[in-house]
Amino acid sequence: MIRVMIADDQAMVRTGFGMIIGAQPDMEVVGEASDGVEAVALARRLKPDVALFDIRMPRMDGLEALRLLAGPGVAEPIKVVVVTTFDLDEYVHQALRNGAAGFLLKDSGPALLIEAVRAAVSGDALISPSITVRLLQHLSPPARTDVGESGLSPREIEVVKLTARGRTNAEVASELFISVGTVKTHLSSIHAKLDTRNRVEIAAWAWERKLVS
Repeated sequence: MIRVMIADDQAMVRTGFGMIIGAQPDMEVVGEASDGVEAVALARRLKPDVALFDIRMPRMDGLEALRLLAGPGVAEPIKVVVVTTFDLDEYVHQALRNGAAGFLLKDSGPALLIEAVRAAVSGDALISPSITVRLLQHLSPPARTDVGESGLSPREIEVVKLTARGRTNAEVASELFISVGTVKTHLSSIHAKLDTRNRVEIAAWAWERKLVS
């Protein structure tokens, strides 16, 4: 059972996320917090598999709470997915620097929220597709096209392209007519071959080699 904690200062948001998590047969909500200080204390006590944190919370914001729980030097980091209304580059970069295991906008929908939780548990980091695209636009212009040296199979390159366009595992599976489990297997192989840690790094690799535009 995947144990999930929710930290948000809005009771309606906590309830909504709780209903989405609770509807999954292999997930349960083990705790809720309404501010950052409470969130840090509760996460340290409960040690959830994944914590969902808003950014703007009373007493301590979600980014500082994230740093205390998952930032550089934390001995036993907790996997925190940031879920926020605020689509600001500085928040995204700070969250990733502070150890976030995902960054979603609150209007991403239930399917992406669930996938972000599962990705965090498996060691991946899911970033909202719209944010991924914008992060890539800050990179230097595409230059290299040396795809062959990567050792990726043709099918793995197809998975890379779709991942770089912000597709979820389920969407990649649907478009390539394969199972979600097969997509995960391909992604594990891709991470090993490219030495990437998450979807954003895969997308950046694809962008640099003009596999996506």
